[in-house]
Amino acid sequence: MSRMDELLKKINELAAKNKREGLTDEELRERDDLRKEYLALFREGFKKNYLENMYYVDEEGNQVKIPEKIGDK
Repeated sequence: MSRMDELLKKINELAAKNKREGLTDEELRERDDLRKEYLALFREGFKKNYLENMYYVDEEGNQVKIPEKIGDK
């Protein structure tokens, strides 16, 4: 099981518990931390698997790699 799957499973467990009976302050903090970690992993994967492989075609018909935005490294 990947880290993303583990995070999603735990987030969903906490969401279900929140609907049933609510969460303690500690569980709310844990849920927020898990969500932040999940989003960071998602963004990293999205950048690596999608954005880094994007090209556009210029006026001359050449494929040009989209440059990295400064500060997004």
